Amino acid sequence: MRLGDAGAGGGRRLKFVPIPVILLEVGQPLPVNLYSDDGTLLLRKGQPVVSIKHQEKLHTFNASALEADALAWQRAYERMVHMLINSGADLQEIASAHMPRHIHTTDYLIATQLAGGWLDLQEVLRGILYQGGLSINPMPRLLGMQQKMIGLIEADADESLFALYQALRDASLGYCATHGLLCALLCELTAIKLNIPASKRVSLMAAAMTMNIGMARDQDRLARQAVPVTAWQRDVIKNHPERSVAVLEALGVVDPDQLDMVRWHHQWDNPQGLASNLVCRRLLFLADAFVARTAARKTRSSLAPVEAVKSLVIGASGDTLGVGSAMAQAVSFYPPGTYVQLQSGEIAVSVQRGERANTPWVISIMDRDSMPITTYVCRNTAEPAYAIRGPENAESVRVMVQVERVLRARARIPKIRG
Repeated sequence: MRLGDAGAGGGRRLKFVPIPVILLEVGQPLPVNLYSDDGTLLLRKGQPVVSIKHQEKLHTFNASALEADALAWQRAYERMVHMLINSGADLQEIASAHMPRHIHTTDYLIATQLAGGWLDLQEVLRGILYQGGLSINPMPRLLGMQQKMIGLIEADADESLFALYQALRDASLGYCATHGLLCALLCELTAIKLNIPASKRVSLMAAAMTMNIGMARDQDRLARQAVPVTAWQRDVIKNHPERSVAVLEALGVVDPDQLDMVRWHHQWDNPQGLASNLVCRRLLFLADAFVARTAARKTRSSLAPVEAVKSLVIGASGDTLGVGSAMAQAVSFYPPGTYVQLQSGEIAVSVQRGERANTPWVISIMDRDSMPITTYVCRNTAEPAYAIRGPENAESVRVMVQVERVLRARARIPKIRG
């Protein structure tokens, strides 16, 4: 009897999810049972894949695991990648890593739903982007992520911006997933400002999250390397939109708007693109460039958001200028999570957008002598006493911001925007 037949007679049929057979380590015991896609048991938990030939045979049978096992195993993989990144592992080592041999009990609990905040989503998205076409059950998970993201944005867009801009400076988290989430957030906030229909915004957010799935590991490698981009890497960058589309189609993406936006996110005005997506492609292109310029590299310092905005709109005209201006208004010149210097000489972190793009609420974290300030008090930079002198690069700030204390301080100021 096949396990899938357990639902006969009115019971619920069990759901099987294909697993990336190529990532199974030969000779090591499996942490779950493996079945064919019709429910026939292929390998029991604890048994090993004995050879490459055996591995190929499993692939022929479309080796699968029960949905709960597959999702927990994927979570264990994402946790393993996170640990490798934190340990300073080379990206080639991460790329060649096998599926983990052990699954923790907590992996089953976390895999059942997307809980937590932006950093939890960042970890899940990084695993999907790294695995690409080998990712386990990616479509429901990406959809769940998107729904969770929309909920977080609606609950507190300023906290969302703060979390992701702070994550952008944390090299231990990797870059590719943070980039995708921050682009998705900027696109959503700007698209709302531009009155783009909700149906288009869904496709735009999905495109922002996945546009670099064809070069995720390369994107992290580029963010870390201390030498200029090589000719080979330029080709990877040039060709990754089409490669990303191919990966997404293989994963089962059929949304023509998402695929169009991903395909042309570097050439937003290409006439081969869908005319109905022109504004969305332009917005995605600007968000992609904006986030890239505000992220530090080994070969250059980060560009302050206000300077990044200027670089995008200088020389622009018409609709492009309009989209760039809308983005600046939506996220402000000094988005929450970025840093400024006040007229007093203090260094402050932006924590909430203000009534105007250039007047955020901030918390001073370093005094004029570069000493840490331990008492967090929110200040409105629209007031002359707390006016902004200019932006401050994240790399120059040596003080760690205490997120929980920021949230408590923010609770005492008016919420200007949603």
